[in-house]
Amino acid sequence: MGSQTTYLFAGGGTGGHLYPGLAIAEKLRAIAGADAARAKFLCSTRPLDAELLAAEGAEFVPIDAAPFGLSPRRLLKFAMTWGKAVSQASEQIRAAGSKVHVVAMGGFVAAPAVRAAKKLGVPVTLVNLDAVPGLANRWIAGHADAVYTALPVPGRTWTVVRPIVRGAAMAPGDAAHCRKMLGLDALRPTLLVTGASQGASTINAVMQRLLKDRPTLLAGWQVIHQTGAPKGDAGRSEIDDLRSAYRGADIPAVVEPYFKEMGVCWGAADAGLSRSGAGSVAEAWANRVPTVFMPYPHHKDQHQKFNAMPLVDVHGAVLVEDRIDAGANAAPLATTLTGLVRNPARLAAMRAALEKLGPADGAEGVARALLGEAAGEKRFRAARAA
Repeated sequence: MGSQTTYLFAGGGTGGHLYPGLAIAEKLRAIAGADAARAKFLCSTRPLDAELLAAEGAEFVPIDAAPFGLSPRRLLKFAMTWGKAVSQASEQIRAAGSKVHVVAMGGFVAAPAVRAAKKLGVPVTLVNLDAVPGLANRWIAGHADAVYTALPVPGRTWTVVRPIVRGAAMAPGDAAHCRKMLGLDALRPTLLVTGASQGASTINAVMQRLLKDRPTLLAGWQVIHQTGAPKGDAGRSEIDDLRSAYRGADIPAVVEPYFKEMGVCWGAADAGLSRSGAGSVAEAWANRVPTVFMPYPHHKDQHQKFNAMPLVDVHGAVLVEDRIDAGANAAPLATTLTGLVRNPARLAAMRAALEKLGPADGAEGVARALLGEAAGEKRFRAARAA
């Protein structure tokens, strides 16, 4: 145990901050072994974090961090929780022993953990995931000993790595095998619809609208639809309504709030319809699935749009604006989907374009840097000696 380093992954609030950390931790154990590399997560107090991390068998501790915001209410909550969150992170750093490295996965949980690490002289690595870094990541970058980014960021000299994807999000076999695992027809072309772990209500709504108004749109296809966890009775009704809509259009479908083994879903898919959070884009890249991305419409910086651009630029994906209203979304999405599901040659060309992007091996690259290998070795040693 004397040679073991504890890697404290700080991030949470959404699966987009947690899953990449799990992917890097997975590679740390595979390369160095559990005796040399211990992974522990500092996450938010949101129930989703505990659910996801517990399901993965990860060691974790929630801290009372709150997002920064300019509204009086959010600003007050941030100010009231900052000191406690820093104190809680400091306690976890001290408890980890003499060999500890904070890996900031971005967002409001990472910031107080980085503040604690710098106070205690502990090395910090930032892993940036979005093409447009948020306020927390821009602040953390100024305090980190090394910065890795899964997407190029204009004006920054951060080290670019390929997408960071956990093993459970990689296809475990060919399409026929994955479809059988889901109880679907092994030979029928398949569309994956997903709003990631939290779901996307506007995507759910427009799919229900299309199934009702254009029931032949997906004729001959089958669908895997991840809706996101139901939020009260309305959320449960939404899932039931979607299942009914697929039946009414005579489209075989597996509709679930959440799939733990997303690799099976991506592996089964000939095409995808998805939000373009960094994690979803990474999974589409990793599994070579031509995807229609509908970026989350409420981010002022529109970073989800920019996340998707590496796939769009090589003609491996298509962007469709989310206009929020199902009626406004229906026509442009129907046109785009028709251009894919009725054109196998185009899908094949898009998949070939994605193949040329290279492997989604960013988790291994970051893990090796953390272990002192390759490009990260000098900075890692310098941080340890500081």
